[in-house]
Amino acid sequence: MEGAKLIIEEINREAEQKIKYILEEAEHKAEEIKKEAERRAKAKADWIIRKAQTQAELEKQRIIANAKLEVRRRKLALQEELINEVIDSMKERLASIPEEEYLEVLKDLILNGIQELEEEKVLLTSNERTLSLIEKHLEEVKRIVKEKIGKDVEISLGDSVETLGGVIIQNSTKTVRIDNTFEARMERLQSELRAKIAKILFG
Repeated sequence: MEGAKLIIEEINREAEQKIKYILEEAEHKAEEIKKEAERRAKAKADWIIRKAQTQAELEKQRIIANAKLEVRRRKLALQEELINEVIDSMKERLASIPEEEYLEVLKDLILNGIQELEEEKVLLTSNERTLSLIEKHLEEVKRIVKEKIGKDVEISLGDSVETLGGVIIQNSTKTVRIDNTFEARMERLQSELRAKIAKILFG
């Protein structure tokens, strides 16, 4: 009987050791699983945070880019508005210019065109009011031209055209023309106006 009891006790000890070993292994395995789960959870959390940060940065850049475009659009709109205001103001000024002052302007425009054409015969074209004014002072205009360029130039008046004012100077064959109408000069001036206003707005 004594021997059987010892065997049973030995079996119980071995069983207890095995159970203890299994429990320890299970706890160890559970700890590894827990750590791996925590590591994966942290990695996923870091990835989510990085992704969110990237998206936030992209959204920020998009908002900034849109804001810059809007500012530029408004500045360009303001530039165009200012140019139109200047042009409208010039048109009003030209429409009400006194005849005496207008005649002086015409003399300069005619002389400028003749000097540029370098022709001995020229044809002047403008609106009815301007042609009538030139016709009244044609001899004076011819005299000024001769004084300035040192030779006689035959000046003829052509048909009237639709224009705010100023004058078109052409050679006798109408193949070359200098457009010194107010519209043409204002159009040439617009690029200069745009450059000046853009410098004020954009630096």
